[in-house]
Amino acid sequence: METFTVLKALCTLFCSVSLVAFSHAASRPNLVFLFADDMRADTIAALGNSHIQTPNLDRLVARGTSFTRAYIMGGLQGAVCVPSRAMMLSGRTLFRISDQLKDVTTWPMVFRAGGYETFGCGKWHNGAASYAASFPNGKSVFLGGMSDQFRVPIRDVTADGKLTPPRTNAVHASEIFAGEAIDFLRAQKGAAKPFVLYVAFTAPHDPRDAPKEFHARYDPAKLPLPKNFLPKHPFNNGEMTVRDEQLLSWPRTEAAVRKETADYYAIITHLDAQIGRVLEALRETGRGEETIVVFAADNGLAVGSHGLLGKQNLYEHSMRVPLIIGGPGLPAGRRADAMCYLFDLFPTLCELAGLETPKSVEGRSLVPVLKKEQPRHRDAIFTAYRNIQRSVNDGRFKLIRYPHINRSQLFDLQNDADELRDLSEDAPLKVKREELMARLVALQKEFGDKQSLSTDRPAPMEIPLPRSAAKDKKGRL
Repeated sequence: METFTVLKALCTLFCSVSLVAFSHAASRPNLVFLFADDMRADTIAALGNSHIQTPNLDRLVARGTSFTRAYIMGGLQGAVCVPSRAMMLSGRTLFRISDQLKDVTTWPMVFRAGGYETFGCGKWHNGAASYAASFPNGKSVFLGGMSDQFRVPIRDVTADGKLTPPRTNAVHASEIFAGEAIDFLRAQKGAAKPFVLYVAFTAPHDPRDAPKEFHARYDPAKLPLPKNFLPKHPFNNGEMTVRDEQLLSWPRTEAAVRKETADYYAIITHLDAQIGRVLEALRETGRGEETIVVFAADNGLAVGSHGLLGKQNLYEHSMRVPLIIGGPGLPAGRRADAMCYLFDLFPTLCELAGLETPKSVEGRSLVPVLKKEQPRHRDAIFTAYRNIQRSVNDGRFKLIRYPHINRSQLFDLQNDADELRDLSEDAPLKVKREELMARLVALQKEFGDKQSLSTDRPAPMEIPLPRSAAKDKKGRL
């Protein structure tokens, strides 16, 4: 029944696209969308991290526009990547999405209806039915959240829109997905139709296993700790022992966090090498000059920051994501002043391709920012995690509210980008705190969030943590 409703919606979408869209298809840009899994915004060398090796992403940075203040809106479950991907694909906000994209129009559907060949490979965490409707030409699809990087179960889309039984092999997932992308690009050489290539990697999500030569590039002892490293989070944020947090024991040690960082950097560098292969194949086809390339990630990650490891928090390291857009007629540079959401990509891509954006989309096109017609994009960023964390960021100051313990944090991001100094008790900032709290309430109403920001029965401010961790690498977060 779910497959039928998705296909019915897709048929309606096809019928609604004007004939003009098809007649001009050949002149439209192609799109290569490269998507990472659990990658912090500060893990690209060209954007300021001198300790990591990302030469291919560095070249993308040099040629494209980097949105250094791109965010996800958060999640209402521990597997934050599920709603994050659903928002990005649907253009809808956190409280108005279906995680499985049921009866939802995705931007690949719009491109397909507009005359594009759409091909996808890699991770899909949002339901099999919506995948086939978005990418009828799909290979090596991983329907899941995480897996052994060398044993990822993959499937192909069949002619009738179904998925084959899963298969595995001993090749690293990033190499498999890059290989599928390269085969597709080579097949598009000389093709008349424009194309969409969507490559969703499972890296750098844990388990962070890359080929040995990439791990050999990083000596944990020579890597710095995060500036906001802590042995443990200073209070009960409501999600202290979720699976992601159990990957290391408490208190976090400097040596353990350095080892986590080394493994994280190694798998990102391996991912970067596979991205380089895809971009080289695009160049070889002769279609690179007519292709928009987007690189982004579904969420960030703590990796030792604030005493945390996972993405189940609203700090910048977990909510901010890399976002690079480059292509014909688009300028190069960094846009630190243009705060945006990942789901703003839907209308952006449609506008760049000359396709009409569905009315269901809540995102705002970034094209005016790309064309330098406006410096700012959003005046504030609202984020949420389950019923235990809410935040608002006005560009300089950021308020994080923990309703389950009636506690707030206030950070001056302009002077404290690492969120080290909590200013919530500073008397001179009382007016700013009240202003941000009012802004938070207003944004909750705007986005359909009914969560109260306080409770009559607060949870303990601190909770005991076991010294050992479960280290369960088989979870689904």
